[in-house]
Amino acid sequence: MAETVLTNTGLDSFLDGAPEHRDPAFARAAEAVLGLLALRGADRATGLPEPTPGLVRQLLVEDLPTFVYAPPDQLAHYPAVLGALAARFDGVRRERITAVVAESAPDFERAMNDPGNLTWHRWYASLLRTVGADLTDPEDVRRRLAALDGAPLPDGARRAHLMGRTALADVLLSEALTRAYVRDAEAPPAAGPLLTDHAVATGIGRLAAALQDRWTAAGLAEQLAGPYARFAPGPEAFPHLVLADALLDEHLDYHGDPAAPVPPPPAIEAGPVEEDADSLIRAVEELAEEEFEPYGGEAPHLLYVVYQRGCAAESVARKAAEYEDWTVDPALEDLAVPVPDAAPEEYTAPPLPELVRLLGTAEPTEADRARLEGAARDLAAVLDRLAATGLVFRRGDAFGLTPRGAGVVRYLLAVRGVTAPDAAEAAAWTAPEVVAAAGCWPASVAARVLADWLHARADTADAWSGLLAALGTVHAGTPDAAATRGLFAVLDTAGAPPEALRGALRDPVVGAYALEALRERGEPADPIQVRASARALHVLDGLPAKKGPLESRRAAFDAAAADWPGGSAALVRAMAAADRHETERVLRPLGITLP
Repeated sequence: MAETVLTNTGLDSFLDGAPEHRDPAFARAAEAVLGLLALRGADRATGLPEPTPGLVRQLLVEDLPTFVYAPPDQLAHYPAVLGALAARFDGVRRERITAVVAESAPDFERAMNDPGNLTWHRWYASLLRTVGADLTDPEDVRRRLAALDGAPLPDGARRAHLMGRTALADVLLSEALTRAYVRDAEAPPAAGPLLTDHAVATGIGRLAAALQDRWTAAGLAEQLAGPYARFAPGPEAFPHLVLADALLDEHLDYHGDPAAPVPPPPAIEAGPVEEDADSLIRAVEELAEEEFEPYGGEAPHLLYVVYQRGCAAESVARKAAEYEDWTVDPALEDLAVPVPDAAPEEYTAPPLPELVRLLGTAEPTEADRARLEGAARDLAAVLDRLAATGLVFRRGDAFGLTPRGAGVVRYLLAVRGVTAPDAAEAAAWTAPEVVAAAGCWPASVAARVLADWLHARADTADAWSGLLAALGTVHAGTPDAAATRGLFAVLDTAGAPPEALRGALRDPVVGAYALEALRERGEPADPIQVRASARALHVLDGLPAKKGPLESRRAAFDAAAADWPGGSAALVRAMAAADRHETERVLRPLGITLP
């Protein structure tokens, strides 16, 4: 059946075109390319599916890496088939298709070799070929599959990744088959139907399985759905993915983009990550029961918010205050929370001085503390249930993730496509990459990761110079530019090589920051080298942009403008030219109009 699922694709006439087309590997590539083009709606009026630039790009970068296994030494056949199809046309069409094939070929090879694109079928086909299986012989496939029990996963992939890609491939292929049948039924093509009524009557699922066999390994779909189903578990084997979805929602609420990196934990303890994740989702589901109201449903948020803090401990009282709509000073949201060596099991709110430190609340009373303590105890009960998994801890007012728990949350985020590096991966980033990521993190976390990045490069002058340059170029011209250059404040410049700081004096963004750092160290520095744009940004960033009465904020600007050559108008022009977004944000509330 696999041989004849897709009819009237013109395969025989295409292979008759030249003797080299009879090579089995080329013929297999031609069968997949012609079949997928036809499934995607390519015009078959001439007897062969006619590629268009859009279909060619989709085929090479999306469809083939999703449905087809091809060993590395046979990858070139697929663009070659498209090239042979393009050769049947004349003029502009031939040139356009040939150009898209050439342009997409590198992306095609990367996508075919990307572990993130593997399905169970593609992965096992590659393993079977490695052990010498004849991928066209279902009996040999079955026999060799039996010997693969306990086979490792590819580097960089987890079972949930392969399961997710497999489920997606199943849906995409079934949808493509259904659309092709409906399309031909509504407008019968002269070349004949792509799918016969008899084939469709057997079920779209069986047709999709037959194509998977044809494009990966004969009989593999039946084996993975039957006697060797444990080799290719489906969604039911991953209950923790519900929690992964909830954590993704939290991440999108914070950042709006799954590619926005979360900070690496300082320590991760390896463990049975899937089993731990299942334990965690059981706790989360139990917390959704009525007895854990009002905070039981907040478990995913609590897990994410601690991870987002770089796995630094958070305060039960501070989180409870947020839930109870107390005013918490935004500047204190990331304030470090001490973790005691030991504490009573029963929760007690911190004393008033500690509450003031954590919340910034002016002069709370003992009555305020008692009122908050009730809410905090409810929250502590939720955290204690999570702590029973061994993945979360609560000691006194502090709570957080254990190193093993950090590994589980990282796994759950990564399964849903969130960029979640470990410390070694973050240290291997380029300077622009680590700066772009750190600008979204709490200052203490950014300080740790940037210091680790520099230490990984032995704190050389070149490393410092690259990092300082990135502070001025990453997100330049965007609303995030101010936060990015603000990372200078978290750097331990006391240990920076002086030549790196002196070299940064001419930087149009952080030059004035570098001058200030050199002066604080008592190092010689030439202020003449600092450009006007860098001086203007240093003044802008030093203005009180959010706090205090408008009158005092305007007074701070006027004092700075009095020392600026040309006065306030010249200072505003210099600020706006250097960072219009931040200048607008800071000066507009003061009634100052930008040029």
